[in-house]
Amino acid sequence: MMGIFIRYPWMAAVIGVFLAGLGQQRRRPTAIVVGVIWLLYAAYETAMRLRWLCSGECNIRVDLLLIYPLLLAITVVGIVSLLRARTDRRTVGGVGGR
Repeated sequence: MMGIFIRYPWMAAVIGVFLAGLGQQRRRPTAIVVGVIWLLYAAYETAMRLRWLCSGECNIRVDLLLIYPLLLAITVVGIVSLLRARTDRRTVGGVGGR
C-alpha cells in the first residue's frame, strides 16, 4: 500500500505539508515534527527515484523494511497528537473557561 510513494514521492510531501500545517495551526510540535519527517522521506524517495542515492540496482529496497513501519508509527503518534489538541480545546473551553 505504501509502495505508491516510491512511484509518486510528491504524495509523501503532501502528507508532510498537511501534518506540519495542521500541527502549526493547532500548536502541536509533535505533528509538526512528523510532517517534517514525511517531507524528509519525500526528498529521500525523490533522490532514490532520480538515482542520486543509488547507482543502478534500486529495485530491491531493503531500507523500506525499516522506513515504512517507522513512518506508520510516527504518523499514528502525530494523528493522536492532533486529536488530543481538539479534545484539550473542548475541555478548556467547556469546563473552566468562559
